[in-house]
Amino acid sequence: MANKEAIAYIGTYTKVESEGIYRLHIDKKTGEITQNKLAGKMDNPTYLKLTDDQKYLYSVAKDGENGGVAAFAIKEDGSLDYLNQEVQAGNPPCYVDASKDGAFVVSANYHLGTIVAYPTEKNGALKAPSSSVQHIGTGPNKERQEKAHAHFAGFTPDEKFVITCDLGTDYVTTYALNDGVLEKVSDLKVKGGSGPRNLVFHPNDKIAYIMTEMAADVVVAAYDEATGALTEIQSIASLPADFSGENKGSAIHISNDGRFLYVSNRGQDAVVTFAIDAAGKLSLAATTPVEGVGPRDFDLDPSGEILLVSNENTNNVTVFGVNKETGALTLLQKDIHVPEPVCVKFINE
Repeated sequence: MANKEAIAYIGTYTKVESEGIYRLHIDKKTGEITQNKLAGKMDNPTYLKLTDDQKYLYSVAKDGENGGVAAFAIKEDGSLDYLNQEVQAGNPPCYVDASKDGAFVVSANYHLGTIVAYPTEKNGALKAPSSSVQHIGTGPNKERQEKAHAHFAGFTPDEKFVITCDLGTDYVTTYALNDGVLEKVSDLKVKGGSGPRNLVFHPNDKIAYIMTEMAADVVVAAYDEATGALTEIQSIASLPADFSGENKGSAIHISNDGRFLYVSNRGQDAVVTFAIDAAGKLSLAATTPVEGVGPRDFDLDPSGEILLVSNENTNNVTVFGVNKETGALTLLQKDIHVPEPVCVKFINE
């Protein structure tokens, strides 16, 4: 019997009101939040990653003047049991991913321009970093691209490689992770000044979709699983040609059936829906206001029935129903208070 509720963890900034990571229970039919409470305390857990077995959660961590990654065990009641953290001098990273078996965690650090790999213990705790790569370079936007700004580091679906997006250099780089050591194997240069921010793979594992922050374009790239190389096959705007306001592209997610791609824009304050054709290329389908300001992230629940948006600037999350045949979003709830929300991660059903 299908679950009537979806459960999500929300990563946040803790600059004002928030105390860490929150856990929401959502009625999938009505969008009503049936539980909304703090799951684990942490300073600035802005991005989260749950392991495939749902036993552990990794988060960005800030500890005084140090930054890194923290590990939590997920308890039966959904609360988080702090295990440990690995932090180094400097600002915390902005993205965290974990391998399917949980053996490695990787992070991307916007401020430092670094990619770091962490082995893990059998109990989910983090070990000291086994590898760190420093990105170097600039882009044509002198204000935002004055140096490297690594924004994404994630495992490929086959887990042969780690792919990174660097907003500062306009490069999407593929690394092999051999015995815990990151080794560069391929680069994709996207349009100068576009600022690649985030990436998601099609369920067929052959196509990657890259969201750019400054251009708010989506780059479609073919993935060569033998070499790890990405080859651009399309670039499509998520904003209308006559949009003149300030905007930052943010999150990107795909439906489980691979028929629809969704991205969020901060400034336009909308989720944009694309239809995906048989070749993996995109066509614009709809633009849906998020009923908030600053949609930093969103996620589709595992059933694909609801989409939850975190609106950082208005301290609210918005729940949409998803038409799985058309990809259309229907507003269910909009005035749900979560302090300083950034990241949305649903648990598996």
